[in-house]
Amino acid sequence: MQVKLDTFIAPPCLDEISILFQDEHLLLINKPGGLLSLSGKNPLNKDSVHFRLVKNFPTATLVHRLDFGTSGIMVVALNKYVNAHIGKQFQSGTITKTYTALLHGHVEQDSGHIELPIAKDPPNFPLQKICFDSGKNALTHYAVIERNSSPATTRVLFTPVSGRTHQLRIHSRELGHSILGCDLYASEDAFQMAPRLMLHATTLEFDHPVTGEKICGRSNCPF
Repeated sequence: MQVKLDTFIAPPCLDEISILFQDEHLLLINKPGGLLSLSGKNPLNKDSVHFRLVKNFPTATLVHRLDFGTSGIMVVALNKYVNAHIGKQFQSGTITKTYTALLHGHVEQDSGHIELPIAKDPPNFPLQKICFDSGKNALTHYAVIERNSSPATTRVLFTPVSGRTHQLRIHSRELGHSILGCDLYASEDAFQMAPRLMLHATTLEFDHPVTGEKICGRSNCPF
């Protein structure tokens, strides 16, 4: 089977990373849209969240990632213990995340959920697909924030229970309302309606690995 290689070259990102919270154990940062979380194999894709942070925080490691086009809050570990501890929280599903998104058209219900299994689609890399045979369970809750007209769009708050690759993008499409600016799953019309992927990681809640304190981080949506 021939696998399609990723030939994507990231355009320069001029926006800066901002630090929302910092102690000796971890950082909460705001990732700008249009910046890779980790540097790519292609030397032209060196710039990334990690590449920038280790200049000032040499021990920084990423516990999780956000897609290139997604902006918003991320937690960054400053030692191996914190990385492992928060990683276990992600794996056990005890971390709560919300995302703000702008969708094409008007979502009919004020709230609901999308539960469809997601699998890799190797011939069409990097796309994912809905597959009931080989897909992993994926559940997303959504709540409508507002509906706009001219053009018709819906602002929603997503709460993903699972964390599959491209989960919110593909679940939005299956809902019948793609995320504006999505180059992978939206129609050409929906893609052209925004200058970027209109998806922002808004909140992140987890237990501090050292103090045990509940950390409730927030990054205000820029759109």
